[in-house]
Amino acid sequence: MRSRLESEGLSDRLEVSSAGTWAKAGRAATPTAREAMAELDLDIRDHRSRNLDAAMMEEADLVLVMTQAHRESLTVEFPRLAHKLRLISELQGGEWDLLDPVGQPLDRYRATRDELRRLIDLGWATIVGNEEAR
Repeated sequence: MRSRLESEGLSDRLEVSSAGTWAKAGRAATPTAREAMAELDLDIRDHRSRNLDAAMMEEADLVLVMTQAHRESLTVEFPRLAHKLRLISELQGGEWDLLDPVGQPLDRYRATRDELRRLIDLGWATIVGNEEAR
């Protein structure tokens, strides 16, 4: 998303960040994840994991999650902010989990990467539209 915002000249108006529901903070992206993203000329060597916290939830206009379990967990933790949560698959009008490829072979990382890109493309108007609603 960050790369697309930059290419469309929107990076000064919208901010994208990444955080996990059950992430171990400070971890680098796996070598396989770095390889999959490098195939698209995206360098994630400096990426570090972090956990989603209340301040991030408060600041966000939209929080996209990959699984129903993520959404349920965050709804319990932040019930007042649950309206900000959406499964990324909802950007296509469905509701299914997009599974984390950690520990899987490169082809699984590629499949998840490509599915994320597809869903982001389909939901781009919804993603950037949240900025216009401010």
